[in-house]
Amino acid sequence: MTVIASADDALDVAAKLSAEFDAEASARDAERQLPHEQVKALKESGLLAISVPAEHGGIDAPATVLAEVFRLIAHADPSLSQIPHSHFVFLEALRLQGTADQQAYFYRQVLDGALLANAQSERGPHPIDVDTTTLTRRSSGDHVLTGRKFYSTGALFADWLVVRASLDDGSVPTASTPKAVAFVPRDADGVDVVDDWEGMGQRTTASGTVTLADVAVPAEHVVPFSPIFAEPTTYGARAQLLHSAIDVGIATGALAAGVRQAERARPHFEANVATAVDDPTLIQAAAELTVTVRGAQALLVEAARAVDAANEHLTEESAAAASVAVAVAKVAAVRASLEAATGLFELGGTRSASVSGNLSRFWRDARTHTLHDPVRWKLQHIGRYTLSGTRPPRHGQI
Repeated sequence: MTVIASADDALDVAAKLSAEFDAEASARDAERQLPHEQVKALKESGLLAISVPAEHGGIDAPATVLAEVFRLIAHADPSLSQIPHSHFVFLEALRLQGTADQQAYFYRQVLDGALLANAQSERGPHPIDVDTTTLTRRSSGDHVLTGRKFYSTGALFADWLVVRASLDDGSVPTASTPKAVAFVPRDADGVDVVDDWEGMGQRTTASGTVTLADVAVPAEHVVPFSPIFAEPTTYGARAQLLHSAIDVGIATGALAAGVRQAERARPHFEANVATAVDDPTLIQAAAELTVTVRGAQALLVEAARAVDAANEHLTEESAAAASVAVAVAKVAAVRASLEAATGLFELGGTRSASVSGNLSRFWRDARTHTLHDPVRWKLQHIGRYTLSGTRPPRHGQI
């Protein structure tokens, strides 16, 4: 197990892993080879522990470092970057709501290489903010967890599943029903993880189904969730920042792939040049994409700085400003990932459309991941904040 001692170490390790992951990323996607060895390397790298607070043995990496780590890995393989997303999000929930004993225990697990994965989303017809999965308290003080979750990214690779559930009070769960998250061992009795993810992109995230049949959960493994949103925090902003970093990573990876294709492409005869990269129309296309992608990168850094600033001096206004900065970055990241994933074919020409080249993976990854949270709602919050100073709502998706 590698021990990461500084932010610079974290970025160096992430860059090295990115290069390693890039080598077979296309083949993994084409053949849907689940990245067991790559996830093992991620666990052993020490990166999963970089957000652990210093008093618990971590380096308490700032958001700027977390975002760049995610971007570097997504540049090579967006699926591998998405797998630890919920890991870091729930470590933040633990920091905000966990008891001292819970923090000591689960931070130690992570420092030893444990991966947390989510079991959050449910299928309708109920709204997305309703959890029909329930956590029922028994007379002993422990709990029983029952329900079914979908899109449980990384659950197949996890050591712990973090399950969001409604606290059962005998009534039908609604959006206002108090929620908690239960930390459940991946191999606990009553837990079944099914590899049934069939997305056209992000194909190796193992975002399958988790079924929970009367799973016993000790009280010390239950962390309140709803109280996170009672006061200003950067919880939602941090979660969305990491999603934005994945999209920016897809964009930088797609642009790099497009450049490689352009170097091998034949020039258009009307350009009257020896190589495609000397074609003035291709130069223009490359420049336009570069501006879009680098703009998204810059906004990602700005948003991460806003999250770090809000954590330093947390108020209603600083939390709102961080959320809006992240929303701006998210919109730019979505646009950049989709534009770069399409524009790379313009740079590469006909040859780039070959099935064997599998360059469609960038667009498929971008289109699949960017559906996670609709940016049309990000624009609503940005516009209201700009025009009237209206603060965005507090939830995990802003």
